Amino acid sequence: MNERSAARLYITDIPAPGGMAELSAGQMHHLRSVLRLGPGAAVAAFNAADGEWLCRIAEIGKAGASLSIERRLRPPVPEPDLWLLFAPIKRARLDWLVEKATELGASALLPVWTARTQVERLNLDRLRAHAIAAAEQSERLSVPELRSPEALDRLLAAWSDERHLIVCDESGTGEPIARAAARLPGGPAALLIGPEGGFERTELDALGKLSFVSRIGLGPRVLRAETAALAALAVYQATAGDWRHTRSR
Repeated sequence: MNERSAARLYITDIPAPGGMAELSAGQMHHLRSVLRLGPGAAVAAFNAADGEWLCRIAEIGKAGASLSIERRLRPPVPEPDLWLLFAPIKRARLDWLVEKATELGASALLPVWTARTQVERLNLDRLRAHAIAAAEQSERLSVPELRSPEALDRLLAAWSDERHLIVCDESGTGEPIARAAARLPGGPAALLIGPEGGFERTELDALGKLSFVSRIGLGPRVLRAETAALAALAVYQATAGDWRHTRSR
């Protein structure tokens, strides 16, 4: 990249070179009021399908803002197909979890209701905004899909055998995660983190009977739900995911 852009923006549909991309009110506010950028400033626009493109602010004012598309900086690249299933937790910790899971490369975030889940409502729009901001900051090209909450048993009933499910078992009976992840075949995978207070015994027993499930442990200490989720993502990425590769730029 010959010129360092001052900002990265997630744009769902990037036009061909010479075209114009209209910005949302939130994106305009970020460029104008937070970054203090004006016409002509370099901005990188990205998404998973189109890659990353060097753009210029063509217009920014009360009537709106737009970018002119110049040239592609990075083509689309394959990313791990790694889902994170989690029982919703309190707002501030959940915002942090979504942000960091995005940075760690989760491809989809799936809130699940379990027997001991305490949080009953989620603001999906707020969580999507955190995921987009984290993708912009971390220089990934995609934004993880954020699913609507679903009961765990209902989700498992429709589960595809092609996606291996790694269940983080706080009871201490699971195989160490590094050993289990190193043995997994390539392909789609998912990590499941239980709620505060852990899974019910009946839930763990039911999970253990499924052919696509591996129950793993996260060491000798009891971790908070958000810590467990990020620890599991990091170990998986290091042993079976894209942490085995270096940055392309």
